[in-house]
Amino acid sequence: MLQRRSECLMEFCDKCGAMMVPTTEDDGSRVLKCRSCGHTKKIKGRLTVSQNIEKTPRDKIIVVEDDSIPMPVTKETCPKCGNTDAYYWTLQTRRGDEGATEFYRCTECKHTWRRY
Repeated sequence: MLQRRSECLMEFCDKCGAMMVPTTEDDGSRVLKCRSCGHTKKIKGRLTVSQNIEKTPRDKIIVVEDDSIPMPVTKETCPKCGNTDAYYWTLQTRRGDEGATEFYRCTECKHTWRRY
């Protein structure tokens, strides 16, 4: 059974209904194989495999530009102007088992920097 979904073709197994994936057989031929039951089907014509990865807002580093948002202030020296007060916030930019990244913004010159 071939299903069309907004310009994307997916092949589903005739035996169990699971999605089939392209693979290469021992003889070098390209087939679609069911991950669930192992059923194979010959590929007719040309096969293109692609994947679109959409980023969510959580995947992006957010730098706050609006001064009207209240933010905590800490004692941190600005590398640009030498001011000793900075707004700060933290964000998990790497894997969960690593520490969060600390972001700072100078209260005077608005320079923004980070510390891992």
